[in-house]
Amino acid sequence: MYLQVPTQFNPTQHPDIKIDWHNGLFRVVFVAMASPCSVLIELEKECFQDAKNMAMLAAIECWRIEHKFSRYQKHNLFCQLHSKPGDWCKLDDETMRLLNFADKAWHLSEGLFDISSGILRQAWHFNHNAVPPTQSKIDSLLSHIGWQNVQLDPIKGIKLPPDMELDFGGIGKEYAVDRVTQLLNQAYAEVPILVNFGGDIACNKSRLDNQPWRVGIESPFKDESQATLSLSQGALATSGDSQRYLQYKGKRYSHVLNPKSGWPIENAPRSITLAAPTCIQAGLMATLSLLQGTNARSFVEQTGFNFWLYD
Repeated sequence: MYLQVPTQFNPTQHPDIKIDWHNGLFRVVFVAMASPCSVLIELEKECFQDAKNMAMLAAIECWRIEHKFSRYQKHNLFCQLHSKPGDWCKLDDETMRLLNFADKAWHLSEGLFDISSGILRQAWHFNHNAVPPTQSKIDSLLSHIGWQNVQLDPIKGIKLPPDMELDFGGIGKEYAVDRVTQLLNQAYAEVPILVNFGGDIACNKSRLDNQPWRVGIESPFKDESQATLSLSQGALATSGDSQRYLQYKGKRYSHVLNPKSGWPIENAPRSITLAAPTCIQAGLMATLSLLQGTNARSFVEQTGFNFWLYD
């Protein structure tokens, strides 16, 4: 069946939430952040009202985050941040936490993880008809990239240079997974849940029979079957180019771009899946590993996290 959400809680006007029950699990499905989103809830069929409440809570929180931080929405925080370049913009606590995380990621990666590099999408298009951009096009954008040029202050907020644009795409979906998992666990601590937003995954605990959740990871190679992992707590995130890439004159260009050069990372693994306590942590470390190119395996091994890598 479908659950209709009041318009004020569905600002992007996504389709209704779908919910059904099979073999002891409610499966909640909705769309957000250009991805299929699902939540598995282990409850008896008679507990439909609880499952319905959890479904609404999950979708509404995910849609709130999407609307607040998306560059595709109007009259939101994203627009506010970019409305007066060169001026200080006050930030709420949630946004300051995310930007502090992005700042730490930038330092940890020595500038390879940079949320000001989303502007490179003006040069790179990853579809069947696309061609690599010219160096002059990339050069015209590189001058507008550089987190080190952003001023961040706990009191004043943030000041962006003119023509710079932030992009929360590298952390937004993972953050939404963590927030939804946290909210559901706070409201229904005894109920096992698995949150999956476009392959970014988290769970709050093992299933009721004390068995782990079984999670499939798709191989980037068509002739290989997917791997199946066990997850009892924490999160998984995958970074790779199996879905978004550019094939041109026999060369494959990954969508994972080096913000310093403007060009895709070369000789990197096809995908890295990493397990961590939170999804935003897992996503960051998977991406940082991929950005190391040929040194990806040695880098991810040094993190101490469990990982699965496809060369």
